[in-house]
Amino acid sequence: MKFILPTLALLASAASAFAPARPSFGLSSSTTTALNGVLSKETGMSSMDPAVIDRYNALPYPKDQILAEYVWADAVGNTRSKTRTLPAAKAESVDSLPSWNFDGSSTDQAPGDDSEVILKPQRIFKDPFRPRSDGVDNILVMCDTYTPAGDPLPTNSRAKAMESFKGKEDEEVWFGCEQEFTLFNLDEKTPLGWPEGGMPSRPQGPYYCSVGPENNFGRAITDAMYKACLYAGIAISGVNGEVMPGQQEYQVGPCVGIDAGDQVMMSRYILQRVCEDFQVYCTLFPKPIVEGDWNGAGMHTNVSTKKMREDGGLDTIKKAIYKLGAKHAEHIAIYGEGNELRLTGKHETASIEDFSFGVANRGASVRIGRETEAEGKGYFEDRRPSSNCDPYLVTGKIMETIMGPDAPEITPLDRSKA
Repeated sequence: MKFILPTLALLASAASAFAPARPSFGLSSSTTTALNGVLSKETGMSSMDPAVIDRYNALPYPKDQILAEYVWADAVGNTRSKTRTLPAAKAESVDSLPSWNFDGSSTDQAPGDDSEVILKPQRIFKDPFRPRSDGVDNILVMCDTYTPAGDPLPTNSRAKAMESFKGKEDEEVWFGCEQEFTLFNLDEKTPLGWPEGGMPSRPQGPYYCSVGPENNFGRAITDAMYKACLYAGIAISGVNGEVMPGQQEYQVGPCVGIDAGDQVMMSRYILQRVCEDFQVYCTLFPKPIVEGDWNGAGMHTNVSTKKMREDGGLDTIKKAIYKLGAKHAEHIAIYGEGNELRLTGKHETASIEDFSFGVANRGASVRIGRETEAEGKGYFEDRRPSSNCDPYLVTGKIMETIMGPDAPEITPLDRSKA
């Protein structure tokens, strides 16, 4: 027998038939029965019936008002958000947007007896979740966090990164961030495409940049996130399926300076909102599956200054890499939680204990691309940051290090030893 989604929703709601009666709020009994089904925690179903959502989405917004979703990073780097109504004219410039506040005791960013945390708007994006057809845009607002006295919170990594970029605008540093993530069923134990309680029947290999229902799991989610980021104005430059089944990647950049952190952080917010709609759990943990022969997840960070992109830039790239090697331990310390599970020297990683670099070598800490070597200019890729790293800390620390004093030369890694 062939089942369609409404039928499945009704079946899923069978148990609710014995629950106490609830008010219908004007909805028909068949609609409320379907809603009880699709609101259950089942992967692949929308969090609400689309027909019900469309009823409210069809309501027009006042032309002189917008919804502004203020987004910030909490104490552990996850995104949080809340919405406010603003005059439409306020969205013309981030400087026109008012500060706001939230209860920092509920996000581990302030004590309960002095819990007010101030949100300062820093970057505006279009809101892909509340589109309008009247020529006015609702907005997403990337914010950072301050005390009422105006001091950055200890968890405000954006303010720390700004110190590294300040006064160095002439360097025109570009960052391109490759954000990997892993999709799970809502049990938070079973990656998409994996049998419950088991392992895939085939080893990794056929899943990278793959096609076909037996290989690619989560394409619809990644494509939805891709389009939402483009709509928002994020410089998302591509997506692909990754090496482990259920793992995906997207790339943000090139972005200049602090904007890389803003764009990556907002892209993560959009990713989580899309997964919320698809009712799929998304984790940025760098090694979600520790048993078996499976790749971890990183945020490889590509870096290029103006001098690196000019003739003779390869020498500047190598000097920057030597500097990174001299401060390897400092970088590892802020490159993400759980990274020691990923940086083992296997699965396209270098050991967390040792620094190395090489040309076209994905077993090195830092990679120089073959094209960069051939042209004598371009960029380098720092492969050490984990998928859950703080993009502000990573880009700020790289900037601080490569702008620092020269360091001793390092011999490139032989590819045969990777």
